[in-house]
Amino acid sequence: MRAAILEEQGAPIMVRDDVVSEAPKPGQVAVRITHCGICHSDLSLADGAFPCPTPIVLGHEAAGVVEDIGAGVMGLVPGDHVVITPCPPCGVCYWCVRAEASLCVNSIGLITNTFPDGSTGLSRDGRSIYRGVNVGGFAERVLTMATGAVRIPADVPLGIACLIGCSIQTGVGAVLNTARLEEGSTVLVTGLGGVGLSVVQGARLAGAARILVSDPLAGRREAARDLGATDFLDPAVGDLVEQVQALTLGIGVDAAFEAAGRAVLIDQCMKATRNGGTIVVVGAPPLDDLLTLLPAGLVITGKRLLGTVLGSSNSLRDIPRFIELWRAGRLDLERMITARRPLSEINEGFADMRRGIGIRTVIEMG
Repeated sequence: MRAAILEEQGAPIMVRDDVVSEAPKPGQVAVRITHCGICHSDLSLADGAFPCPTPIVLGHEAAGVVEDIGAGVMGLVPGDHVVITPCPPCGVCYWCVRAEASLCVNSIGLITNTFPDGSTGLSRDGRSIYRGVNVGGFAERVLTMATGAVRIPADVPLGIACLIGCSIQTGVGAVLNTARLEEGSTVLVTGLGGVGLSVVQGARLAGAARILVSDPLAGRREAARDLGATDFLDPAVGDLVEQVQALTLGIGVDAAFEAAGRAVLIDQCMKATRNGGTIVVVGAPPLDDLLTLLPAGLVITGKRLLGTVLGSSNSLRDIPRFIELWRAGRLDLERMITARRPLSEINEGFADMRRGIGIRTVIEMG
């Protein structure tokens, strides 16, 4: 099959046509990928901000059609349309039975880029290839655990449904599942890429009274306006915390979401949040990005600092839920996509993300 392979972090991605994908093992399914979005996490792996093994097929915001199923798979048949999730819940581990499916033991693949048994199901010239972010979606075919392929109605366009695999689950989920935002809340979102704009949509869905957004790119602030933001801050003009405090009469926001993956912004979000408020770290900072935290400050202010993986989503529940919200016109997927490219232009898509061009580029496998 064809697949885009990163041979070494920092090097260009190469499209190869001789990658071997194994038949699905028991409990696995093979999915013919039609579309896969480029996420900032993919860029962090490609550029070396996050370490990863190589060679590796990146891409984890994918959708496609079930091609083959392994023994024991129930609920899926060839021909089903599915969205792939990076965190396939097993349903029985310590975390799954506590309604923390995004922390399932299977999510270790986010770090190892392999199945739990260490295999990948991918190879080239006899050499194993890793599954980027537990998926490996920039390929014509993906192997995943059965719960990693969530069935959706066949009339939902796969070219927009793919966004639910990561950015929508992560951003909307951070609001609804992690923060459990109350109606009428005041919200701050820093960083308005695909995930940040999904946070904006989640805040709108939750009934936030005001949604303050901050990003140095005017085009992204304008996109946030179209998706429900109410107040627009340019971090290059004035102090962000002072601007937020002025807009909230010195109280601070009820909840702040850091979606750019920068420790300095986490610190600003904490300072911009009211006593007793919630700060959710949605973006993934580089591993050497440090946050200085005074524990006494949390005790005195009663603020909650939360992390989230995939928006604390249970993909088996949330992917169908987000599809229905899209059908109802309450979740905008189309506006998130600003470019579509063939697999042969994957490096150009990554270059656009580095330059801050557009919101989401979707790779069409053809």
